[in-house]
Amino acid sequence: MSFFTKNILTREEMTKIAAVILEVEKETIGEIRVNIQKIRPFRDRKLSVYELAIKKFYELGMDKTKDKTGVLIYILLSDKKFQIIGDEGINKKVSKEFWDVLAMKMAEYFRINKFVEGISHTVKEVGVILKKEFPMKSGDTNELSNEVVIS
Repeated sequence: MSFFTKNILTREEMTKIAAVILEVEKETIGEIRVNIQKIRPFRDRKLSVYELAIKKFYELGMDKTKDKTGVLIYILLSDKKFQIIGDEGINKKVSKEFWDVLAMKMAEYFRINKFVEGISHTVKEVGVILKKEFPMKSGDTNELSNEVVIS
């Protein structure tokens, strides 16, 4: 099944990605979300993919994490583009180059139609940096859902 179809991902594939997020978040106070948007809304036709990702970041409440440690992997199917967004707490400690290299690797997976693997790899790599910079603290709670959001 092609990733860029009406079905996007199977329920099993979405569950697999959510499980990777859950596993990664056991070792960090960071919060990771994956949002797959089917089409660009007409009202947002002039926004860049980056601007759309920022908008979705706020819509999903990712800016409300206690330590500003949210990361959004945003995929816009209609444009065949994606954006990885880190909140301000993360961006104080993570370089732009880290995000660029991560995006290039994800794009490589996507080019060979390994979408679940690409998303999972990206989540794991984000987890490595989150574990290093934002290790799990006593009393931390899962602030955001791990489920893949389809919009």
